[in-house]
Amino acid sequence: MWRSAVGLIVTLALSLLIVPLVAPAQPAGKLPQIGVLEPGLPPWDPGRGGARFRQGLRDLGYIEGQTITLEVRWAENHPERYPALVADLVRLPVDILVAGDTAAAVAAQHATRTMPIVAISFDAVRDGLVTSLARPGGNLTGLSIMVPALSGKRLELLTEAVPGLARVALLLDVGPPHWHAQLHDHEAAPRGLGVQLLALEVRGPDEFAGAFQAATQGHAQALLMVQSPLFKTHMARLAELALASRLPTMSGEVGYAQAGGLMNYGSHIPDSWYRAATYVDKILKGAKPADLPVEQPTKFEFVINLKTAKALGLTFTPAILLQATEVIQ
Repeated sequence: MWRSAVGLIVTLALSLLIVPLVAPAQPAGKLPQIGVLEPGLPPWDPGRGGARFRQGLRDLGYIEGQTITLEVRWAENHPERYPALVADLVRLPVDILVAGDTAAAVAAQHATRTMPIVAISFDAVRDGLVTSLARPGGNLTGLSIMVPALSGKRLELLTEAVPGLARVALLLDVGPPHWHAQLHDHEAAPRGLGVQLLALEVRGPDEFAGAFQAATQGHAQALLMVQSPLFKTHMARLAELALASRLPTMSGEVGYAQAGGLMNYGSHIPDSWYRAATYVDKILKGAKPADLPVEQPTKFEFVINLKTAKALGLTFTPAILLQATEVIQ
C-alpha cells in the first residue's frame, strides 16, 4: 500500500516535470495569413503600393509575424504569371487574397469562388468582377481606381499645358479587356474641349515606335496614354519616344513623370493599397466581401516634370502648376 502510494507520487512528480518540456513543442494558434498578389518587382518601396498596405495593417493594430502573416507573390510586371501565383497561395491556404490589379483579381476569381478577395482593380463592374459597386454579390470586394471623369480631366490638363491643342493621339493597349471602355470614355471627353482624337492601338512594346511615328504623321500635337500594365512596364521607353518625337504626353500611370514623361494624372494607387487594409481587417472580423461595397478613389495624383517640359519648349502657367501634387525640377 505504502509502496503504491509512493509510486503514484513519483509518477505525478515526473508528469509535472515532463509537461513543461513537452508543451512548447505543441503548435501555437495559427496566425491569419494574407496572400498578396503584387504586380511589380520587389521590394516594396516606402510610401508606395504594398508598403502602404503594410502601414495600413500596422495602423489597425496588426503586427506582422505576431498577429498576422503576409505571403507576397510578385508578378514582376508579367500578368500571365498570376494563375500560377494564385494557385500557390490557394494551396497554402491563405485566409484572404489581396489582388494588386485587375489581371490579378481575374486570376484570383478563376481560382476560387469561396476564399475572400480584396482587389485593387481598374473598373470592377466593367471588368466583370462584381455585379455592382454597392453590392458586390460574391467573394470579391475592394477598390476600383477608375472613374470616367479621369479621362476628361487628363485631356483638360493637356489643353492647358499645350496652347492651341486641337489634335491628340490616344495610345491604347488592346490587350486588357477594358480597353474598349477606355476608348469610349476618352471619345466622350473631348466634346466640350474642341479636341480631336487619333486612336492608336498597340499590342506590345515592339509597336511603340510605329505608334509614335503614326502620331506625328497624323499631325498630333500631343499624346495621351491610357492606364495599362504594358505602359506601366515600359514607362521609361515611352518617355524617350515621346521626347524624341517632340510630343507632350500625359499618362494615367503613376510614376510616368518620374520616369521622364511630361505629366501623369490618375488615382493615387498607394492610397488604394492603404485602404485595402481596412477591408482585410473587416473580413478577419467576420464581414463578408459580398456585403462590403467597392470604393472609388478619393485621392488623385498629378505630377509634372519641368525638365521634360523645358526640353519640349513648354512653359507651364502658374494655374496648372498649382494643381500639381508634385513638380519634378
